[in-house]
Order: sequence, then C-alpha cells, then structure tokens
Amino acid sequence: MPMGRRVVVTGLGLVSPLGVGVQSTWQRLLEGQSGVQNLAQSALVASSSVAPEIWASLPSQVAAMVPRGSQAHQFDPDRDFPTHERRMMSTAMKYSLMSAHEALQDAQLTHIKDPVHLTRMGVAVGMAMVDLEYISQNYAALTTGHYKKVGPYFVPRILPNLAPGHISIEYGFQGPNHAVSTACATGSHAIGDAYRFIRNNSADVMVCGGTEACVDPLAIAGFSRARALSTRFNDRPQESSRPFDRDRDGFVIGEGAGILVLEELQHALERGARIYGEVLGYGLSGDAHHITAGPSDGHGAVLAMKAAFKSVGAEQIDHLWHINAHATSTPLGDVAELRAVQTLLADSKNRPFVTANKGNLGHLLGAAGSAESILALKSMQTGIIPRTINVENLDPDIDSQIRIVVGENVDESELNSERPQRLTLKNSFGFGGTNVSLLFGQYTG
Repeated sequence: MPMGRRVVVTGLGLVSPLGVGVQSTWQRLLEGQSGVQNLAQSALVASSSVAPEIWASLPSQVAAMVPRGSQAHQFDPDRDFPTHERRMMSTAMKYSLMSAHEALQDAQLTHIKDPVHLTRMGVAVGMAMVDLEYISQNYAALTTGHYKKVGPYFVPRILPNLAPGHISIEYGFQGPNHAVSTACATGSHAIGDAYRFIRNNSADVMVCGGTEACVDPLAIAGFSRARALSTRFNDRPQESSRPFDRDRDGFVIGEGAGILVLEELQHALERGARIYGEVLGYGLSGDAHHITAGPSDGHGAVLAMKAAFKSVGAEQIDHLWHINAHATSTPLGDVAELRAVQTLLADSKNRPFVTANKGNLGHLLGAAGSAESILALKSMQTGIIPRTINVENLDPDIDSQIRIVVGENVDESELNSERPQRLTLKNSFGFGGTNVSLLFGQYTG
C-alpha cells in the first residue's frame, strides 16, 4: 500500500454520448450501445451557425455527441442553466458543471458552508480544446463590423481554466484551483494532479476530471488534415469506432465530461462516505518521439504504466485485474498500446482483462481519461467489465495472450468477496507524446 495520506474516490459525475448521468451511461454501455451519430442527422449540427454544406464537405461524417432534448438523460441548456450562465459559459464548461454537480451530490458534499472546510476543497479540471466555433463567430463579427460586436464574455468562454473556475465559484471551494490541458490525456492528468494535491496535504477534497465540446467543422477539418479520423464507415456511424479491429481507420470525435470527487481517506471515513475505490498510483512519461504519434513499441506507455506501480511495488502487477485501454481506434496506436501492455506483463504470469470504451463513446479527447476512469471504477465496484464493441476481426498483429473483452461482458460480480483487492489500470495518451497511467484499487480498509 502507498505510504502517507491515502486518497479515495467518493463521487462520480458524467455527461457522455450515451447520456447525461453515470447510471444512464453505464447501463447503455453494458447493453453495448453506441453514442456515435451521423453529423447530418444530429441535433447539434441542426442548431449550428455553420452552413450545412460546410458540415457536409468534411471527410469524416460521424461524431459521438451528447444527446440533446428534454428527457432526463438528455442535455437541455435552457432547462439546466439560467440565461446569464448560458451566455458566459461554453458548452464544455456547462458539461463540467453538470458532471461536478452529480459527483458532489453522489459524494454528499453539495452543501458545505464551513469556511475552514471550504479552504481544504479544490478543483482540478481541464479541457484539450476550446470552443473553436465561438472563436470563429467572434472573429467574423470583428472583421465585418466593430469591436463591440465581439461578445462581452468572449475571453471567459475560451479560457480552459474557467471550467474549474465555475465549479469553484458555484460551490465556494477555496482550495487548489487548477486547470490541465494535455490533449487526450487531460482528464487523467487532472485526476492524477488532484491525487497529488491531497497526498501532499494541499487539500482534503478535490473535484477533478476533464471536459470537452469541440464537435465543430474546424476541429473535424483539423483532425482530418492530420489523417486521424475515421472516414470508412460514414454510412454506418455506430460501427465507425472499432478499437482493436482489423479494419479500424481512425478515431471518432466526441464530447462530454467526466468528474470525480477524490477525498483523503480519514476525511471520507469520518463522515461515512461511500467509497468507490482508492487511487493507488499515478504514472507520467513523455515519448520524445513525434507530435501526433507514439513509438510503435509503446515505450512511453510502458514508462507511464510502470511508474503507476511505483507506490505499491512492481509485484502488484501480478494482481492487476483489468486495464481500461486508451485505444482510440487508430491503426498504429491500438497495437502500440498492447505491445506496451505485453512489455509490462513480461515477467508476470498474470493476464488481466483489457477493454476499451471508445467504440461506445467515441473519443472524448480531454474528457476521455476521466470519463473512462469512472467506467473503470464502476467495473471494479460491480465486477462487470463491458465488452469492446465493433471488434469483428481482431487485428492479427495483436498477441493472442492479450485478454481483450469482446463478444460478451465479463461478469465476475460473484467473485468480489473472494479477491483481496481488484487493481485496475487506466491509460491515456495525447498528442505531443504525453502519457499517463492511473492505478485504482478496491478499498479494503
């Protein structure tokens, strides 16, 4: 076990392409549903200020979008936010505030008034990309008119640190107020940084995770120019994100937010909080290789995974139950990650289950790591690992010793009491060669 202050997870909140709320997303995930849609048929595009012909010109015609509407599991900004808040927040900020509210309600921490306690509660939330469509609108207004055509909330709506800022202001948290932006590793880095804030006694409670809302023509065009997006399955959107499948051809851009409440163990126990799991390790590394691709052997990923085990000891690799893979459905990235897993397990007889959620969720970019961490914690809590969908033909370059969960969910719920502790590893990697691995364990006292 790690020495010093221990950190546990006591609250979860989620906005995803499978629905608003943790339970809505989890249930649809277990059913093998996909939140990927055709752009032309989506409510998001229908409400966009960008002309339909521009959307139609994009090579990738699929995206994983948060469902919009008036039902409880759908996003409705008119219902969920007063007019002044709608004007001052980007969509990503709204997602993070909604997810934070769910997580804090789950943790029973929404009504803290003691000023001393509030100074020990902080926020660490990040996003990978800002609202490009809003920037484009305001730039067009400036160049075709007067500077007063630029929105009065333009700057606050494009600053990534306003995501944690709004949460801090809403709940009065006066501890660390921290923003992270490390591309697709953002959400996991935010969790890891929050873990360290609690470990080093800078806070007792941290609200942490990632948020993203950049399904817009400029972002899609940019990723298309980088040849990162799927285009082969435009006519079959729900089959387009297919981690580990032989025919995968790129990721599917997505949006959403995943927010967790981390808490110092004694603080949680003293108030009788429910504990989802314990954060046991946080590993970081850099590829030093390429701006958009990792090395084929996954060396940087190996460094991050090994670093995540430093606080508990490398021998605990033998007890690893589950790896929630980054696996974005890119031809190079998925195989490189599994080669890294092989290297991690080279001296162990253990063969943990490996799953990927992006077939269901698409790639939530800055929110991917935190959203998938929530799902990994749900797996650890329930003993159920959701299958990786859309794997019709496993990539032949994947070693047969890797236990990828396909076909059916793994259900070991009846074995929960027989294992001393389940260990789950969550990987996230980002452009620029940034890698992070989070190690979670069941809380066993």
